Amino acid sequence: MPRGDKSKYSDKQERKAEHIEESYEKKGVSKEEAEARAWATVNKQSGGGEKAGSGKSKSGTAKRADRKDSARRAVATKQGQSPNSGRASARRSRSGSTSLSDMTRDELVKKAAEQDIRGRSRMKKDELIRALS
Repeated sequence: MPRGDKSKYSDKQERKAEHIEESYEKKGVSKEEAEARAWATVNKQSGGGEKAGSGKSKSGTAKRADRKDSARRAVATKQGQSPNSGRASARRSRSGSTSLSDMTRDELVKKAAEQDIRGRSRMKKDELIRALS
């Protein structure tokens, strides 16, 4: 499908784009810019045209979860925090505590790897704590 080809969009997506385009034109935006913005909005909301195969693999719930996670990371970055830092690591950095029970499972697995503990990748968090103690 060449760029700009709208043949793969559903009727609902086309109606939505037309409605959005009209709204932008009423606000004084040029026809070309209104059309570009309208299709960008439709693409963002629905993931683009009707796709065959792998394009449909992500459910609406998964898309919402990804958007929520993306928004959370953006806020964290804007506030000067590492977007991957969780609550547990933030608590540890404030309190100075490095208790095993405060660590995440991934952190425990890394610590177990440093100590060359066998079977660490299959262990649950409490098993890792026992093995490291």
